[in-house]
Amino acid sequence: MASPKLRCSRFATTSRTYPRPSVVTTDDPFITETNDTKKCKLYPKRKRLSSMGSHLSPWPTYTSGQTILHNRKPCSDDYRKQAGWQQQPQGTTKPRYLEQLEDYLHKELLLLDLGTDLAQELRLQPYREIFEFFIEDFKTYKPLLSSIKNAYEVMLAHQKEKIRALEPLKAKLVTVNDECDKRILAMRAEEKTEISMLKKEKMNLLKLIDKKNEEKISLQSEVTKLRKNLAEEYLRYLSERDARKILIADLNELRYQREDRSLAQSPGIWGEDPVKLTVALKMTRQDLTRTQMELNTMKANFGDVVPRRDFEMQEKTNKDLQEQLDSLRDDYKEVRKEHEILLQLHMSTLRERDQFYSELQEIQRTSTPRPDWTKCKDVVAGGPGRWQILAEGKNSDQLVDVLLEEIGEGLLREKDFFSGLGYEESVPPFLRFDGVVENKKPTKKDVVKLLRDAWKERLAEEKEKFPDFFFHFLERRFGPAEAMAWAYTIFENMKLFRSNEIMSQFYAILMEERSESVYIKQKEIIAELLKEMTNVDSQNEGLLTMDQLRTVLKSTFPFKKEEKIQELMEAGGWHPNSSNTDLLNYHSLFIEDEEGQSVPFVQKLWEQYLDEKDKYLKELKQLLGLELHDEVTLPKVREALMTIDPKLDKQTLNSYLSQAFQLPVTKLPEAGEHKEEGIVTLLQTALQQLQVADIRRVGSREQEPAS
Repeated sequence: MASPKLRCSRFATTSRTYPRPSVVTTDDPFITETNDTKKCKLYPKRKRLSSMGSHLSPWPTYTSGQTILHNRKPCSDDYRKQAGWQQQPQGTTKPRYLEQLEDYLHKELLLLDLGTDLAQELRLQPYREIFEFFIEDFKTYKPLLSSIKNAYEVMLAHQKEKIRALEPLKAKLVTVNDECDKRILAMRAEEKTEISMLKKEKMNLLKLIDKKNEEKISLQSEVTKLRKNLAEEYLRYLSERDARKILIADLNELRYQREDRSLAQSPGIWGEDPVKLTVALKMTRQDLTRTQMELNTMKANFGDVVPRRDFEMQEKTNKDLQEQLDSLRDDYKEVRKEHEILLQLHMSTLRERDQFYSELQEIQRTSTPRPDWTKCKDVVAGGPGRWQILAEGKNSDQLVDVLLEEIGEGLLREKDFFSGLGYEESVPPFLRFDGVVENKKPTKKDVVKLLRDAWKERLAEEKEKFPDFFFHFLERRFGPAEAMAWAYTIFENMKLFRSNEIMSQFYAILMEERSESVYIKQKEIIAELLKEMTNVDSQNEGLLTMDQLRTVLKSTFPFKKEEKIQELMEAGGWHPNSSNTDLLNYHSLFIEDEEGQSVPFVQKLWEQYLDEKDKYLKELKQLLGLELHDEVTLPKVREALMTIDPKLDKQTLNSYLSQAFQLPVTKLPEAGEHKEEGIVTLLQTALQQLQVADIRRVGSREQEPAS
């Protein structure tokens, strides 16, 4: 069965006629010029094929008698049913004009040089010429076919421009790839150097350990040798002592024998009785025997005992050697511990190196190169000086915001009108308008001045809602006819300049993302702080010492920690080299420029307030112990608030609960009432509502008793 496209192609000649425009135009001058040039080039070729267009054969032949029903589409289902389409008969011949066009296309394609970079564009040219022949010969469909051709030409030109625009990016990618490869090689070289140094240090430590081990072994061998020498000396002295005692006993025995012989030979010498002398000798010998036995007993009992002097000397030597051994053992343990620490450090270094390398690979694969922000100084209005002021102290994310604001400011000034957002409920009341309003194009300073005037009127009278007050203020300032245009203009400026403090805070309050009590309370705190500084300045010179500034900050913010006070001091101009007696102009801490930007001291106060509020709400969520999608009752929130801030008074507590559950204070039940359990909301909703309001810690949280 023939497809619908083939079926529709059978209606090449019909009885219906269409109006034919005299000239086919297009918005693209490039395509118009190209078409004119191509027509000039195709004229001789069309002249050669002019005989083809003089007669057109109907193909297939059996469709020649078919006509198109009026008021029906040729390819619709109703037409197919009424016309009774059939399969194309087999064996039908192509028209002569079609065959000549195909032969011409085949010859042109054979003549092309497809070896160049523009092969696809050259291959497209014969098809363009064939399509031109069709457009010129089929006069009835010439407007439609010309518009189709122009649409394709516009699309091709657009794609070429896009390809041409992407060519510099390709070169930039190659450059970035080369830079990354160089960085990787440099990091690898540094790692190799560090690894070689660590290996050398490891070898030195191993050598030191071997040296200590050798010293230990030598000392142990020396101790063993000394013990052996001591034992030998002890045995030598012991044998010498025994020999001396034996010699003395022998000498005494010889002396006694000689005396006995002398007494026996000359008894008259002594003038004593021999019997008496014999008895005395016998008794003396008995005493000698008894003494000898005692001596032997003493030898047996104390033969291994050394002299005290020798013992003390050996004991002292042994103690010195033991101390040296203990010292060496301690040194060995320390060296071993240091070696283990170095091994652990080496392993952690290897792991960190592998982790850094994998992170580097991941960053190279996913991240984009770091932008060179110095290129913006020649593009931003005001030149390098203004860009330096805008970029001072900002990170890349903040610089992107600054650059977007600069670009958006230029685009906003080029815009002459704004389209109204309609009257839907999602549209803020002061922007509900259907139509076009004029862009008043005020400067940034004018918008800031206008918002300051609005705040002055708002602080003087707070009867109506803030969005309604804002629109009525514009009506009073510019009149009812111009109020809507100024509302759209100021709204677009506030939405663009989100880094501006006054605009961002006014926008948040206007869109009900923040309560206006937050802004009012912050201004009251700043006024109170300035008043305290003025009171401390007894001489009214506008100067305070650093000690006085610290005292004022601690008295004004008694619940801030020391590091927070230190941050405020540094934002006010204190630095580590400052003396406590250095003077500070405290009025300069509260200055705002013409564009509404505060000095770093006031900005730091605002940042600390936001951090303290986030921490307060995180403590509340943690104490409740629920997930964000869980429901929470009013008694639980009341109890949690009193736990994290025990000094909350009843009025402040009720205001927090009223904000969290979106109930009037008068309709809040008292603590302990049965109706409290019926008041329920999602924890996420309650925290979001508290984030909008002015939430501050009234007193310090009591420390829980230690277990």
